[in-house]
Amino acid sequence: MSVIFLIIILAIIILAHEFGHFIVAKKSGMRVDEFGFGFPPKLFGFKMGETLYTLNAIPFGGFVKIPGEDGGEQVARESQGRTFAEKSMRKRMAVIAAGVIFNIILAWFLISFGLMIGSPMSKSAASDAAAVKNAKVTIIGVAKDSPAEEAGLKVGDKLIAFSSVEELQNFVAVSAGKEVEIGYERGKEMGALTLIPRVNPPEGEGAIGIAMDEIGTLRLAPHKAVIEGAKTVYNLTIAIIGGLYYFILDVTKGTAGLDSVAGPVGIVSLTGSAASLGFAYLINFAAFLSINIAILNILPFPALDGGRLLFLIIEKIKGSPLNPKFSHAANTVGMIMLLVFMAVVTYSDIAKLFS
Repeated sequence: MSVIFLIIILAIIILAHEFGHFIVAKKSGMRVDEFGFGFPPKLFGFKMGETLYTLNAIPFGGFVKIPGEDGGEQVARESQGRTFAEKSMRKRMAVIAAGVIFNIILAWFLISFGLMIGSPMSKSAASDAAAVKNAKVTIIGVAKDSPAEEAGLKVGDKLIAFSSVEELQNFVAVSAGKEVEIGYERGKEMGALTLIPRVNPPEGEGAIGIAMDEIGTLRLAPHKAVIEGAKTVYNLTIAIIGGLYYFILDVTKGTAGLDSVAGPVGIVSLTGSAASLGFAYLINFAAFLSINIAILNILPFPALDGGRLLFLIIEKIKGSPLNPKFSHAANTVGMIMLLVFMAVVTYSDIAKLFS
């Protein structure tokens, strides 16, 4: 079921991304020969107007085929005057950036919709804490080999009998070294587990090894949901950019690990966890994934939208197009490097399952 949910989420994110390229290209007067979901081989397609819409066998991606986009190729007579290369720099950059922008817009829509129907929200993160209803102390992180992990507590568990994080912290502090029972709520399941809070826990983990927050449900009127949704998307975007910056910094230092990076296998697991917590969590996860894909796509790396934008900026500076052979070679090498990185991350995901 997790795989099905992930395929649906990725389909929505990919369609939003490619629709951004498609609609801006159309509005810019470009001809679009094909709008493809997935990568070839083609399963089937239909033509509407001048565009062929196709469904392809490899579902993790999509493309919009615009004449003159790669440079140097032969262009049919009916496309002359409407190719990518013939349009202004501003229009070409807008077409490339549109995919990323539409992913951000999708995240904004999803989070806003979630807030309209009732979305999980931390009291500390809400602009109006009083509007967060039925807040409960909820586990948002479990340290490896901690008393909490060994006892069986999981992310998403609600710790009953405690009205605040502070109350739980005080209880654990006076119980260090003693066996205690902690009740939890996990979906429709209720239960209790015993554990012994550590007297001298590792730095940053706490006595039982959990990160927690007071999380309830926030439901807003449509106009307020749209405003709060925009704020949330902004904060998430800044946080994800910050995390990516420090990851790249660690890569340059040679100290980066793959523990904080998830590939397809890891994302399937995360999707399942979000789905098990409820529809609202799944919506927020889809929004989070859409923002991540947008940020990764805008990186100035060949084969990504950011790389294509970089090539256009170089073209603007030098006053002439880059050699098509160079662009094609750079994008090919970039794609190979991305696929190798994805393979390594996938191997790491699988290793984590058996660790």
